[in-house]
Amino acid sequence: MKVLIVEDDVRLAEVVRRGLVEGGHVVDVEMDGEAGSTVAREGEYDAIVLDVMLPTRDGLSVARDLRSQGVKTPILMLTAKDAVDDRVTGLDAGADDYLCKPFVFRELEARLRSITRREPQPIRQRLEVGDLVMDLATRRVRRGSREVHLTARETAFLEYLMRNEGLLITRTMLENALWERDRTTASNLIEVYIRRLRAKLGASGEAALIQTVRGAGYRLSSAATDADESDALP
Repeated sequence: MKVLIVEDDVRLAEVVRRGLVEGGHVVDVEMDGEAGSTVAREGEYDAIVLDVMLPTRDGLSVARDLRSQGVKTPILMLTAKDAVDDRVTGLDAGADDYLCKPFVFRELEARLRSITRREPQPIRQRLEVGDLVMDLATRRVRRGSREVHLTARETAFLEYLMRNEGLLITRTMLENALWERDRTTASNLIEVYIRRLRAKLGASGEAALIQTVRGAGYRLSSAATDADESDALP
């Protein structure tokens, strides 16, 4: 699942982000309403976690704007207000569910599962790059007729690359999307996961899909058959 968090409380955003990433999900974070609205319109997300009180633009305005523009991505709204009228206002603005702060992460995760099950979403049900296919519902990965067995973190790593097919992905982008921001070992882990994915995706001698762009980052493409297999980025 790919989730957008729009929350200006840095500590809370990081706690939610960390919990979702550890569950194998891909997460983007924005800290103000205007940026969150833009990213939500332009990106493909399975769910949006949206705070009510935000800089530049409040969450209610963002939700109304997204719905008026036809964005149907499920929205879980966060707020410190717990009055019935406040919850009704949030739901009327277009939110699918409403969670009051403080909350237990397990409840947030359960509510996200609930709102993403309610109706088919206008997003891709699977990702394809050449003969590599990821089913977003079952999280299964196939390379041609062969099933590729990945861990939850490897699946999230590959999903991020596949969603950005053909684009240059820097280490910083991978670190921000898949690891805690204060984790000093993330760069080394990226190299480990690149090697693991290359080994598993090419276990039967298939052409390489993950290309190292020396000194810059990585790119996943069905045309990357001449990939530089070195994981060292000087």
